[in-house]
Amino acid sequence: MQLNTGSAALTARLESVLVGATQALVGNDPAARFGVAVSGGPDSMALLLLAARAFPGRVAAVTVDHQLRAASADEAAMVGDWCAGQGIAHATLTPDGPVAGNVQAWARAMRYRRIEAWRTDQGIDWIMTAHHADDQLETMLMRLNRGSGVGGLAGVRARSGRVIRPLLAVRKAALQALAEAEGLPHVHDPSNADPRFDRAMLRTALAGADWLDAQAAARSAAALAEAEAALVWSVADLAQAYVRSDGAGWRLERTDLPREYLRRLVLHMLEQAGVPQPRGESLDLALAEALAGRQASLGDWLLKGGGQWRLAPAPPRR
Repeated sequence: MQLNTGSAALTARLESVLVGATQALVGNDPAARFGVAVSGGPDSMALLLLAARAFPGRVAAVTVDHQLRAASADEAAMVGDWCAGQGIAHATLTPDGPVAGNVQAWARAMRYRRIEAWRTDQGIDWIMTAHHADDQLETMLMRLNRGSGVGGLAGVRARSGRVIRPLLAVRKAALQALAEAEGLPHVHDPSNADPRFDRAMLRTALAGADWLDAQAAARSAAALAEAEAALVWSVADLAQAYVRSDGAGWRLERTDLPREYLRRLVLHMLEQAGVPQPRGESLDLALAEALAGRQASLGDWLLKGGGQWRLAPAPPRR
């Protein structure tokens, strides 16, 4: 398809963004192979086109058909047909187990698990997903509304294991414009506008909020992700220096630390004890009691304050 000057410039700009972000995330290995997760929406189709042009001969595509909608098989076939015409290897994966619990959570977990197995089997180095700046803004606002801390407000990570998200600085509108300019086949998942889902409700509410800058929010999320990484790094050193095994429990030998460090060190002790992470409110109350020199329950465990904090199994109930 012959592009006009403006469309060609858009394509070139987005390809440059993709290459720069990818190299920043995983380096510049000329032999690295990339798998692109493609749903058939305009965002992932745009990513696939850009990746195939930026890394010729090193890209394969994968679509997970969750089999939740009658049209999903046709959408996966649409992606496969386009890939065949471009000489791009494509695989369609289906669930290997029944739906369980929250449908969206199940679909996400199934998708990443099946794609990771495919990646390993195919000898692919990295999986790309088409998360963009608008996704990041939505994620940050949803987590802000739930009272998340630094880690949660960092939003969608640019890199998580073998999954990379190199388009987090790109607006959704730019990807839609690219898909249309290039004549890419694409579909719109109706669940993205289904008011039963929190993200869809938020997306509708944000549609008229032109004053919100999604790219600025994406930069803030990246800064928060770096802050979270720094905290994790320093907490590991503090835990090594001041957390000790104490009989059946654990002891924190230094408590003159900022509250956030204390919170994370208590979570570290709970993890060492094999205790599931408590709800934020429960942990906040326990920290307040420990800081006051008292004790508080965290499930079947007691956190005791004082000069040193101790986490120990609660005595058996009578």
